[in-house]
Amino acid sequence: MTEIALVLVCKRPSSGLAKQRLAASLGREAAERIAEALLACALEDADDWDGPVVIAPAHPSDHAWADTLLPRSRPKVRIQPQAAGNLGQRLNGLDRELRRMGLEQLVYIGSDAPALTPVDYAAVNNALSAHDSVLMPAEDGGVVLMASRHEWPMLGGLPWSTARLGTALADCCRAGGQSVATLKHGFDVDEHGDLVRLATALRMDQRPARRVLHALACDLVQQGQPREAGHV
Repeated sequence: MTEIALVLVCKRPSSGLAKQRLAASLGREAAERIAEALLACALEDADDWDGPVVIAPAHPSDHAWADTLLPRSRPKVRIQPQAAGNLGQRLNGLDRELRRMGLEQLVYIGSDAPALTPVDYAAVNNALSAHDSVLMPAEDGGVVLMASRHEWPMLGGLPWSTARLGTALADCCRAGGQSVATLKHGFDVDEHGDLVRLATALRMDQRPARRVLHALACDLVQQGQPREAGHV
């Protein structure tokens, strides 16, 4: 049976660049802390993944940084930086390169959906056995996870970072002749209000990185009203 690979599409957390919408309300330092904790949760999933793992940093210059992220899992981990373009173009380029390397079934995640659980991943893997593509919609209209057994259709023209993305992506796949399975909705972390939801969602989650993120989210929520942009 062909192994299913997990592809983590991520940015290197750094002050002034991490989680811009959160930075506008929480300040840059707090946003960077959240970004680091979110990435740790995605890496926790990658470390537990039963199959190949690909870490795809946003810039080729971050290759060395990405290569340090999962030392315990090094034999199963590949580093494949993203190329230039909008997110859809970068995903197309990354997908083509990974399939050229021999990977066939690919599950793509970002670093901002820590509520994903082993049950969710099992549902994705099961759906992928019967469908060409599998999407987990986000409650804001985007997608939390996207998986496929075939090369993605051209994604560059889709309305990325809008509430229309999830529907447009599913329609694009179907127009390309692919069968699509849509799973239950998830959520990602982009706004200050998402921290309240995050604190609730992770309250009983005992995975170590989730415990750290839960504590951080609770702390930031308890601090009260968001601060002005640019303040720490």
